This record gives sequence, C-alpha cells and structure tokens, in this order.
Amino acid sequence: MNELTLIIPAKKEAESLPTFLKEIENIDCHKMVVLQKEDIETKNAIRNFHGIEIFEQNNNGYGNALIEGINNSKTKFSCIINADGSMDPKYLNEMKKSCEENDLVFASRYQKPGGGSDDDDIVTFIGNYFFTFLGNILFGLKISDILYTYIVGKTSSLKKLNLQNSDYRICVELPIKSKFHKLKYICLPSYERKRIGGKKKVNALKDGLLILIEIVKCFLVIKNKHS
Repeated sequence: MNELTLIIPAKKEAESLPTFLKEIENIDCHKMVVLQKEDIETKNAIRNFHGIEIFEQNNNGYGNALIEGINNSKTKFSCIINADGSMDPKYLNEMKKSCEENDLVFASRYQKPGGGSDDDDIVTFIGNYFFTFLGNILFGLKISDILYTYIVGKTSSLKKLNLQNSDYRICVELPIKSKFHKLKYICLPSYERKRIGGKKKVNALKDGLLILIEIVKCFLVIKNKHS
C-alpha cells in the first residue's frame, strides 16, 4: 500500500477527521488531508497526528480539493476518500489490487452483492438513480453509482482527465471523462457508513441542478465534436 496516496478532502471536519485518521493510522500509505487555508479548527483538531501531509487549497470547493490533491500526488496510485468516515477503508486493498489491471476503480453503493448505504435517503437515492441512468444512456457508461467519489486510480490516469469542476459536479465529470479518454475502469460494491458528524454538506436540489447542467453540457460538447 506504500504506492498509494489517500486524498482526504476535509472541509470543517474537526469532529470527524481525528476519528477517521485514527482508523487508518496503521495503513502503510501516504495520507494527504486537503483543506482550506482558513479552516483553522480542522487543522487544530489533527495537530497531534504524525505522518499526515496537510495540503492547503489554493482555491475553494470539494472538486478543487480533489483536483489539487490529484495534481500533487506523487505515488503510483491515488484514492479519493472523504474525511467524514462514510467511506469504509476496508475496501482499499481490493480496490488497489483491482487497479493494477485498470485505470480506475469506482466503489458503488448500488452494486450487488455487498453494496448499500446507511447514509442514503430517498432524495439522494432517486437523484443518484436518475443521474446514473442518464450517464449510462447518454455517454455509454457502465457504472452503477455515478455520484459516489470513493475511487482508486492510477495517478497518471487521474491527471490525464484534466478535471475542471471545483464543486460537486466533479462527481459526474470523473466517469464521463474516463469514458472519453478511453480509460479502463470497473465498479466494485461498497457499503457506505453513517457519517461520523452526521451532517451532509450537499444541498440536494442546488447540487442536483448543477449536476444535471454539467451532464447536459458534456453531452452537447461531445455531440458538437462529432457533428
């Protein structure tokens, strides 16, 4: 696992991040916490942890945290795993092993057997089903959970995507660009746990609209290229 960097986006995770870092402290890999410079509370909460790289974002946003983390990863493999504890690190070994023969491995809450969620609600379930269906139809994706960013990938492949979205639209940008860069990817089942802090930072309606706009934009761009 020493060829792996865990990219851990952390926005106001002073409550969750110490517990999560304690859980992963014996995993032999590089750990990079990506947060905003002004998030002093989260930085103070983890000041006693050793072997953690704290990377301060140049810009703000969840997507930006992933982009800057990927661009600054120096290991062969990189993993996006959130600071709130919802993404279970017990899947890391299997995901990294599968990544030896693939460019990207997407964890999926809706792939059976083994997938599931203690954090999902009816709104996020329906939204994810709709966007996943749309992505599969419009772009020929073969993915079962388009909004879940628990991902292990070859760092070179992730950098090749040239990701641009600084917010939650990056969730759909990742698989769509993977398809059109002809990257080899698979989905593996993963069970999502309850967040340690219990609070979602996603605004289902606002972020859902942004994600829909991003899907339509990507479709129009691709359509124009082939017209």
